Parts: sequence; structure tokens; C-alpha cells
Amino acid sequence: MLNAENLTVRYGAYTAVSRLSITLEEGQWLMLVGPNGAGKSSLISAIAQCVPYEGTIRLEGKNLCDFRPAELARKIGVLSQQHTVSYGYTVEEIVSLGRYAHQHWLLGRRDEKGTDAIEQALEKTGMTALRNKSLLELSGGEVQRAFLAQVFAQEPEILLLDEPANHLDLVYQKSLFSLIGQWLQTPGRAALSVVHDLSLARRYGTHAVLMNEGSAAAQGPISAVFSPENLQKVYQMDVYGWMNGLYAPWQTPLESLRRPG
Repeated sequence: MLNAENLTVRYGAYTAVSRLSITLEEGQWLMLVGPNGAGKSSLISAIAQCVPYEGTIRLEGKNLCDFRPAELARKIGVLSQQHTVSYGYTVEEIVSLGRYAHQHWLLGRRDEKGTDAIEQALEKTGMTALRNKSLLELSGGEVQRAFLAQVFAQEPEILLLDEPANHLDLVYQKSLFSLIGQWLQTPGRAALSVVHDLSLARRYGTHAVLMNEGSAAAQGPISAVFSPENLQKVYQMDVYGWMNGLYAPWQTPLESLRRPG
């Protein structure tokens, strides 16, 4: 579906991504993982056409630079890790903005297909009951779900997700990742995510790019990328040992962990 070849992203004299090539195929959930400063967000920003870059990005064989904005918006949806909520738009109004690529107006009358897409997006994300609420009244998790509903209403083929679980509690993390996993069950779709939590990446991803200093230290099926050797090399620590120790208490019955008295 999407191929990036020899991508380089620079900010002045600093090179954030250096001649990186990746491929995203139909049905894949490709996880971008690695230490802070590895270039993950810069890579996804380049694919989203948000920052200048060198190299080529093709979608279905066509250079992304050759797509008209509305045409590209029907192909790629972007969910950022942070959203600026400074106006009292309702949830329904925010979700309706996802249909802009399919029409010539924003918050005006909708056709039947647009109405159905918005209703389904609200239902899938559990936001129907909050449709008339202002975003200023919502929790962080509810705001994230509102913007996910907007992306679903957009009906793209590819989702770009930059730390989608950032600042979300466990309930919302599980809900969000499960929703995206369900969305991927429809043929012709794929997702690319920046994820810091390796356990989430391992649980939900099909493939991964392990980044370090702007390059790919490893990429491919997630089980191969997440080998002890690859993680040790990039993170400079025994990731498997640390993760096993971190989660070991959860394998023990709670009663045995309680201190006597």
C-alpha cells in the first residue's frame, strides 16, 4: 500500500531521520518503536506531509506529493498524541469535520452516506451519548476518542497514529487499541503507529520498525524485531529481563503478595 524510500528529515543542522525505507502492507499494524529521539514522530510526520523531507513516499504506486489534499485525506487519516481544544465545538461537530474530504462544506447539511459514517463512528467509539457535549467538558480519554471518531468518519485506508495512548488510563488504552484492531479487520486498511510502550506494541502490532538515531536497527514481523538481541542493542539494557520482572507479580495470586498482619 505505502512505500517510503530513503526518507531523510532534517531540522536545520540536525538530522532526525536518515535515509530510512519502510513498507506498509494491507492488514498490517506497523509499530514504530525505539528510544526517545530515535526519529519516530519525525518519520510519521513526514508521511503525514507535516514536515519537509527528502526521499519518496508512494501510496499505491503514486507519489504522495501528487495527491490533492482532499484526495489524500480520503486515503490517510492522522490521530495525533495531543489535540488543541480551545473552542467549544461539540463532539458531533468535531466528528463531522472528518467528512470534509468527501464534501464541499464543513458543518452544513450532510448526505445520507456522510450521516451514516458519522453515526457509525460515534457508535464504534462509544461517543453517541456525548455527541452534544462540548469538548471542553470532556476528559482526556474522551477527547482522544472523539478525534478517533473523526478519523473513522473520514473513512481513510491508512491510519497514522502518533502515541495514541499517551496520557490515557488503562481502560482507555485497551478500548482505543481494541477499536483500532477492529477497524483493521476491514480489507484494504493498514495502520502505522508510534508506540513507546513495548508491551502494547507487542500485543497489538503485526510488524515493527525498531528505530535508533534516525535509522532502522531492525524491521519486519514483530516477533523477529522484538528479539532480546535487537532490544538489548538499541536500549542498552536487558529489556526482556526487566519486562519479566515488571510483570512477574501479576502472575502470582494476589493473596500471596499481601504482607502478614
